[in-house]
Amino acid sequence: MADITALEEILSDIERIDGVANAVLVSRSGMHIAGKVPEGAHQETFVAMFAILLGAAETATSELRDNLQAVVLHLGNSRMVIVNNGPKALFVLRLASGANVESIQKEVGKFSKKMEEFL
Repeated sequence: MADITALEEILSDIERIDGVANAVLVSRSGMHIAGKVPEGAHQETFVAMFAILLGAAETATSELRDNLQAVVLHLGNSRMVIVNNGPKALFVLRLASGANVESIQKEVGKFSKKMEEFL
């Protein structure tokens, strides 16, 4: 069973990275694990759709024989980034519009193994 308290602490650390507004951990099947979805978003729909987006991107790019690093959605006032966190979960991050996605992705990657320990 997942240690939600430990996962929430790690997500809080991720939210301290410059440019990260929200960090949510989602199961590969689309269930909420930890973190707070952005204000005004319906939690179940939000997490399920991002799991579907990552799965669709992985399927669409599988023929390229390359590893998908992240899916980035450029919105009017922010960016949404979906980062694979292994076979069990994925990160959904809401970033400031000017945030450096690659830099943040590298920082978040440092938390992946630690997250897996608590899943």
